[in-house]
Amino acid sequence: MAKVGMIQRELKRQKLVAKHAEKRAQLKAIIVSPNATEDEKWDAQIQLQKLPVNSSRSRLQKRCRVTGRPHAVYKKFGLCRNKLREHAMQGDVPGLKKASW
Repeated sequence: MAKVGMIQRELKRQKLVAKHAEKRAQLKAIIVSPNATEDEKWDAQIQLQKLPVNSSRSRLQKRCRVTGRPHAVYKKFGLCRNKLREHAMQGDVPGLKKASW
């Protein structure tokens, strides 16, 4: 089981990402825009750098819904490999069965 503080930190990051997503999208659109002047692009880059680091979507970590484990998490199920195997063996995951050949 992951530490409660780590899980809470991840939730805090998710809130920051949601809060600043629109602003980040606008600034990135200005930076990429061919119609924007060099000064506008420069100002947009400066403003983007002033936003909190944890408001970037790439800072988010997928975690297992059951244990909070950050590694080997399957996006489709939201479970880490250990818990996915346990739930699959119990028949809790629809459409998933152990391979045998």
